[in-house]
Amino acid sequence: MNHERQAEEIFSYQHLFSFTKNVFLAIGCSEEHATTATTTLLSADVRGIDSHGVARLSGYVRLWEAKRINATPDIKIIHESPSTAVVDGDSGLGLVVAPFAMQVAINKAKQAGTGWVSVQNSNHFGIAGYHAMMALQHDMIGMAMTNASALVAPTFSKERMLGTNPIAVAIPAGTEPPFVADLATTTAANGKLEILQRKGQEAPTGWIQDAEGNSTTDAHALKNAGALIPLGSDREHGSHKGYALGSIVDIFSAVLSGANYGPWVPPFPAYVPMPENQPGKGLGHFLGAMRIDAFRTAEAFKKDMDNWIQRFRSAKPIEGYEQVLIPGDPERLFEEQRMKEGIPLLGTVAEDLAKVGQKFNLSL
Repeated sequence: MNHERQAEEIFSYQHLFSFTKNVFLAIGCSEEHATTATTTLLSADVRGIDSHGVARLSGYVRLWEAKRINATPDIKIIHESPSTAVVDGDSGLGLVVAPFAMQVAINKAKQAGTGWVSVQNSNHFGIAGYHAMMALQHDMIGMAMTNASALVAPTFSKERMLGTNPIAVAIPAGTEPPFVADLATTTAANGKLEILQRKGQEAPTGWIQDAEGNSTTDAHALKNAGALIPLGSDREHGSHKGYALGSIVDIFSAVLSGANYGPWVPPFPAYVPMPENQPGKGLGHFLGAMRIDAFRTAEAFKKDMDNWIQRFRSAKPIEGYEQVLIPGDPERLFEEQRMKEGIPLLGTVAEDLAKVGQKFNLSL
């Protein structure tokens, strides 16, 4: 295997934004939807979550070519109460459907104090953190989760039943940057495995198991009936907790909304056949917003959040580490750097984007 760092190309945010938006326009998205989809997708790249950014653009195009993504969806509320709603995404890009649903949650929170929205009939929505962070500017706490392609084996199972099913929570502070936790319920997201595959590297122990349920470092194990492992690696280290968390996301996102759940979730790769006898519609999300002043004044809350962040950041680090980090710190630093210096793309990703561009007479 080639363990050398693959050559990277640097692109400005503006350059990638223009290219990506033109691709979405080329598949038939409206100006508004193309802008929203591009903003959502690139939020991953600028925050250093390369596995969920433009590296997935070709995957969305292939889903559109397979008629599994509707570029002109009629996204609508199909059921609601004063503080809840179910949104039907009409097979649209999750990059567009989820922001629509999160805005519904925010609007309901403005009126009722909290807003909770489950989504059916959607597709992959990028990074969960982007949607949760939409609540921050409204002095609200945001939550976002989604189910995903069944690549994860429950504890003690050889069968793939769950997705990486991420959870994100964004909490505003005062003078400090916001607290933003965005994590998969597996030891590692599948996108990180894809990056190792592109680099020709092995996976760390505890990420995946082979077809018989044995631990393996083969980054290609999923192609041979292997499975990702729930958060915590093995049972002795808490994988039953990751299994439980992933299950909660699946139920909130899909059983609650009428989307597909468990092994019936539509796979992201367009070449993978759709599961038979699907019980629901498309992929599912769950989004929430809580108005801080529904609990206490935003000013008092954010003052205490500043204190919380400062105290945790000043916790004594173990030897070899400079400082204890707050969830959201690494991504925020990536964003500051990449907006100034550009976004690095692996050579294979840049080549993939160039091929996408050629389909629509667009130059990367």
